[in-house]
Amino acid sequence: MPVTSQPLGRRERNKQEKLDRITAAATELFAKYGVEDVTTQQIADRADIGTGTLFLYAKTKGELLLLVQNTNYAEALERGRAHAETIMDALDAVMSIVRPIVECNRTQIDNGRFYLREMVFGDPTEPHHHAALSIVGQTEEAIAAILDREQHAGMGDAATTARIVSAIMFVSMAASLNAGLDIESLVQDIRTQISLLIPR
Repeated sequence: MPVTSQPLGRRERNKQEKLDRITAAATELFAKYGVEDVTTQQIADRADIGTGTLFLYAKTKGELLLLVQNTNYAEALERGRAHAETIMDALDAVMSIVRPIVECNRTQIDNGRFYLREMVFGDPTEPHHHAALSIVGQTEEAIAAILDREQHAGMGDAATTARIVSAIMFVSMAASLNAGLDIESLVQDIRTQISLLIPR
């Protein structure tokens, strides 16, 4: 007999509906005003819930930003991974993963930089922080797979190189010095650094 998933009960549906409203409210307000200028009270009001309820879903404003951005980051990674499969050159394939992540991060530069700080310095026991770190791990796995595919490194070396590529990408996006760079300039800067690791 095929296994069918049970429909969600009323309580689970209510929880999911509240989470959806919180995510939509935070997404809208962060995009419009930036994470630094939005309060948790504004998000709760927009989601039509109490602040106590809001904190059941995310304990801090940083966690709310992770909740919003994790979905965007995961989608950017999937787009990049799909594109990378069609590219033979290792550096170009790696950059096809990097570019959509940079574009996602630069949609709202201050929010993107805040998101990266939360990933690095946030509480790893919080579920949205844990999810962000999981996406970083998936990014590194995708890059390592390209390096292995093109035989640029052994299995261990590919994973280490992928971690270095990831560090270059995140530091470049978070650096105050680069805050004024447009997407093309930032991508080119990252490519220049990564090209030293992935010879053609």
